[in-house]
Amino acid sequence: MPQAYAFTGFRRRSTQELFGLPLFDIALGPDPERNEVRGHARGFIAIGDIATGWIALGGVARGGLAMGGVAVGLVAMGGVGLGLASLSGLALGMLALGGLAIGALAVGGAAIGWVAVGGGAIGYYAMGGGAIGKYALSALHRSPEAVEFFGRWFPFLMK
Repeated sequence: MPQAYAFTGFRRRSTQELFGLPLFDIALGPDPERNEVRGHARGFIAIGDIATGWIALGGVARGGLAMGGVAVGLVAMGGVGLGLASLSGLALGMLALGGLAIGALAVGGAAIGWVAVGGGAIGYYAMGGGAIGKYALSALHRSPEAVEFFGRWFPFLMK
C-alpha cells in the first residue's frame, strides 16, 4: 500500500529587498517543530495563510492588491473584499462589484450604494430588475431623472 505524505508547509523569503520589504515572502502550511501555522508572510509580494504586502495572496490578504478568502486593500478580490475597488462575493468599497456589492458605486446581484446597479438595487440612483431609490429605473418604474442619469453616465447599460 502506498505511503501517505503530509504537507508540512514551508517558508521562503527573499534576501533582496524592495522599499524595505523582502522582494517576496512565502509562508504556507503548518510548522511541524512548533505545531502551529507557519506564520504571517510579509513582503513586497506575500503569499501565505496570512499575507501582507503590496501584492498579497492568502487566506487573509492585506495590501495594495489583495487576493484571498478575506481580502483588504486598495484593490481587493476574494470571498469577502474590502477596498477602494473590491471585486468579491461580498464586496465593500468605493467601487464594489460582487454577489452582494455595497459601496458608492455598487454593481452586483444585490447592490446597495449611492449608484446601484444589479438584479436587486437600492441606492440614490438605482437600476435593476428590482430597483428602489430616490431615482429608480426598473421594469416597473422609470424615473425620468434615472433615465437621464444612467443614459449620460452609463449609456452601455441603456441599450
